[in-house]
Amino acid sequence: MTADRPGVLPSTGRAGARADDVVELGDLGTWRPKLVASDLDGTLLTSDGEVSPRTRAALAACWDAGIPVVGVTGRGPRLFDSVRAALDGRGIAVLAQGGFVVDLERDEVLRTVGLPRDQATAVIERIESVAGELVLAVEDAAEQGEVHSPLRVQHGFDWPYPEPAHLLPRHQVLPTGAVLKVFLRSPTLGQDELLARARDVVDPAEAEVTHAGLGFIEVLPPGITKATGLAIALERYGVGFGDVLVFGDMPNDLPMIEAVRDAGGRAVAVANAHPAVRAATPLVTSGHDVDGVARYLEALLDGRRPGV
Repeated sequence: MTADRPGVLPSTGRAGARADDVVELGDLGTWRPKLVASDLDGTLLTSDGEVSPRTRAALAACWDAGIPVVGVTGRGPRLFDSVRAALDGRGIAVLAQGGFVVDLERDEVLRTVGLPRDQATAVIERIESVAGELVLAVEDAAEQGEVHSPLRVQHGFDWPYPEPAHLLPRHQVLPTGAVLKVFLRSPTLGQDELLARARDVVDPAEAEVTHAGLGFIEVLPPGITKATGLAIALERYGVGFGDVLVFGDMPNDLPMIEAVRDAGGRAVAVANAHPAVRAATPLVTSGHDVDGVARYLEALLDGRRPGV
């Protein structure tokens, strides 16, 4: 895998509510993490998909202090180059909601997991039985090592990112082999309602289901979450969840937020986070369009009480 280090990650270009809210942090105490983990879209990145200079400086300060930074994203390996650029090619990146984990410095894949086609088909049928007909897109597990392989997208899906895609009729969207993940969009149901219905009928032993705030849900191999993906990075660094500072904004971040919180680490939501994430932790930083992650890291590393 190679990276051309683009300056901007593909983005929807849409700012969410409270993305520019500034939160007064107050005294953060003397606790220090041994590792920082952060979601990318809606958390570390701006609405334009950029890593701001202030955020890059804060991440560099973590590394300089001996604190590794792990990016944990729902973006798949087709966007590997842009994820690598966002993290300055340092440390470990957890992609595809935990299904694809890469040591960026060694160019080494630490995890890659696919969902068999027949299993994916059965899960889709079960969700459609309670949600009606859905529109599909697929990231092909057989192509995980091919960084620039485009998505397989059903006509009418309305993919939110400006990237190449194979536009296909419904019966051709699922490949013959395993898939990294399936995206399901409903023409009538919102993402929260669709996710709730899917969770009612899908056994976690068959597949994980989640959403990242993009208007559709994702179907993943069983056991694949941001928490299990992050666990691989933590093992590599010899760090436990209780020594992690984690940032997130959407339901797909909840597994790692809850794992860190329950282990005694520190889980922080950005101001623009989904209500489920805000409910999972009392700790909040500023929105992602005003460097919320950077503000928190600066305050924590400097041991000061930050203002605006």
